[in-house]
Amino acid sequence: MDSIPANDLIWTGSYTADSGGSGAGIGAVAAAADGTLRWLGIAAAADSPSFLAVHPTLPVVYAVAEQARTVRAYRRAGAFGLEPAGPAWPAGDAACHVAVEPSGRFLVVCCWGDGQVQFYELDADGGIMDRTAAVESLDPYGDVPDGGAPERQERPSRAHAALTLADGRVMTTDLGHDLLRIWNVRSGPGRASGTGLGPVLEDEVVLPRGSGPRHLVQHPGGNVFVVTEYSIEVAVAVLSPDSGDFRLGFVGPATAGGALPGDSAAEIALAAGGRHAYVGVRGSNRLSVLEVEAGGAALRPVADVPSGGNWPRHHLVRGGSLHVAHERSGDVVTFPLDAESGLPGVPADRLHVASPTALVPARPGTSARD
Repeated sequence: MDSIPANDLIWTGSYTADSGGSGAGIGAVAAAADGTLRWLGIAAAADSPSFLAVHPTLPVVYAVAEQARTVRAYRRAGAFGLEPAGPAWPAGDAACHVAVEPSGRFLVVCCWGDGQVQFYELDADGGIMDRTAAVESLDPYGDVPDGGAPERQERPSRAHAALTLADGRVMTTDLGHDLLRIWNVRSGPGRASGTGLGPVLEDEVVLPRGSGPRHLVQHPGGNVFVVTEYSIEVAVAVLSPDSGDFRLGFVGPATAGGALPGDSAAEIALAAGGRHAYVGVRGSNRLSVLEVEAGGAALRPVADVPSGGNWPRHHLVRGGSLHVAHERSGDVVTFPLDAESGLPGVPADRLHVASPTALVPARPGTSARD
């Protein structure tokens, strides 16, 4: 079989038996021009590769192993296969998200179990060659003794996702501490940490207590949209064009019909042009369509539609289609998107994928980046 063009290839993360899932590793899916999907097979056997990222210029894929507490690089081999490119590197407890800096300089791994944010330096071939841990998070809502600093005993840190901003800094979410943390990752040999990377915490944005910031995306205007897992809301971190600082701006509901008992929000993604955002809600299994207002300063939910399966953990906007990965029903459902209204139409495709947890295009830029 000939190699599948990277523009047509989507990698799938999964939960395997060690996490109670039925997946077998990193999967490979081919996307047709009309948005329909075709299962190719398992690209690499791996234990619970729950989130994936791709190198910006090289045929290298990175996967966290959530239960094994590791991250590993894989290199493309054959028609759609992946083979390990070096050993698995240690990460923190329940490593749940990995992101690649757009120039290919480093990875960021976020760990839900212990709140660690780890930075991994990459070599010229995309291999992992060093790592350093960022400073721990402090709970901004912790008890404050007289004259003292906030204590951390109240709530555990839960780092969950990382995003490289347009200006090169990195923003991470912390579900447990209701924080957005902004990092400047400097390079330089001979650092005291023993690595060429030096992540410096520049600033933090505090969200409402108990909201649980989970995933995030940057609007073309510079503001960052954040979906909150616990409160089922969307928040806007407003970027100051003068100082480069962020502050909390808008906070509003993520759904048109309100949150229901047992709901937890999952992913947020933007449509082409940045006019609409899409939020997946597990429990009631809905997709919420939100209209971006005031040049990216606010979002307004306009419709909720059934996601077409059980537990919509992740979704991907690609061209004129919205692909939704359902962890518990084991499928990826594809919706056509109306270019004007942004609303999903009748599902056009349903593909069986065992315990899918992430959908990541093999070539960066083939999903909507708005």
